[in-house]
Amino acid sequence: MIGKKNMGRASPLFLLLLVLGFFFATYNLLTMVLHNRRIEGGGVDDGAFSKYFDPLNQMPRKVKDAKLPFHVALTATDAPYSKWQCRIMYYWYKKMKEMPESDMGGFTRVLHSGSPDNLMDEIPTFVVDPLPAGLDRGYIVLNRPWAFVQWLEKATIEEEYILMAEPDHIFANPLPNLAHGRNPVAFPFFYIKPAENEKVIRKFYPEEKGPVTDVDPIGNSPVIIKKVESSLPFYLSLMEKIAPTWMNISLTMKDDPETDKAFGWVLEMYAYAVASKIAWCAAYSWKRFYATGLVLLPEEAFPPWDLEVGKRFIIHYTYGCDYSLEGKLTYGKIGKWRFDKRSYLGVLHQETLFAPPGVPESVVTLVKMVNEATANIPGWEAE
Repeated sequence: MIGKKNMGRASPLFLLLLVLGFFFATYNLLTMVLHNRRIEGGGVDDGAFSKYFDPLNQMPRKVKDAKLPFHVALTATDAPYSKWQCRIMYYWYKKMKEMPESDMGGFTRVLHSGSPDNLMDEIPTFVVDPLPAGLDRGYIVLNRPWAFVQWLEKATIEEEYILMAEPDHIFANPLPNLAHGRNPVAFPFFYIKPAENEKVIRKFYPEEKGPVTDVDPIGNSPVIIKKVESSLPFYLSLMEKIAPTWMNISLTMKDDPETDKAFGWVLEMYAYAVASKIAWCAAYSWKRFYATGLVLLPEEAFPPWDLEVGKRFIIHYTYGCDYSLEGKLTYGKIGKWRFDKRSYLGVLHQETLFAPPGVPESVVTLVKMVNEATANIPGWEAE
């Protein structure tokens, strides 16, 4: 009798576990089938699952159709070099935000100078403290994760989602929210190679966490991610959990000579990739499923390497554009014609830039967008 009573009491728990087990088994099977039915460089094929998933970003159609505004946040310094980029970026944000296809919400420049500057009235800005003097070891990018930690703790952010962006981003097309729930989207950078740096990565991502190949080739920007997913277990929370982990790993990596030498100027990007994985982020991919079933991306154009902008969402002008007057690329050598953000460490003066004939569409578009912004932003030369 006692045995039967105990069995009866245990049955609801057993049934719950059985249901959960069936759910996860079905989910994993569906994920595996979708992964194996992909088209290289494209979305899900035209088979039975295509009617449920958008062929462009592979997101469930009902999810994609929902309006999920995201808050645009970029960290910045008060240096003139950072200011002129932020002003151009904000100009194009305002234009693209108003387009029907856009899911852009509010905007914040997270200024990690510790004090207000002269752009407070022009660009919505939240001032946070820089790292204590000397802690960044001359690597100012370490202020980025610390800035996000402070902003997330102190600011009121109406949107559930955040796009982490950078000053040298220009919105070339209206950007929809490609993220959903605990599934953020990010950009895969060819120079972030966790598998080729396994020895170093293992210092911060122990073996019990999984294979190094699970660490995605991303940085913190551009990433669209939810602030926190309260409906999920605590270990699946998102940005509010990732940010302090990202900050701590960044500082620890910088303090380790081997890691600092291996990762150099992209150290903070590696730190975000590791922190994101430790926080158990999963994501829908952009264009294709990765082997991990994770992350990837709002598309970017990188002039001069990407020859056209097309439908890409962001122009990221991180590389210098050097050309002869005949339109021949002279990368690695200063050209007779150039547009390189590093040429304007002080002020980008208001002038009309003309790209020579023969340069790719991406460079022409970049120059035109810079020209339009500087010509229409009030008080441009005052900065």
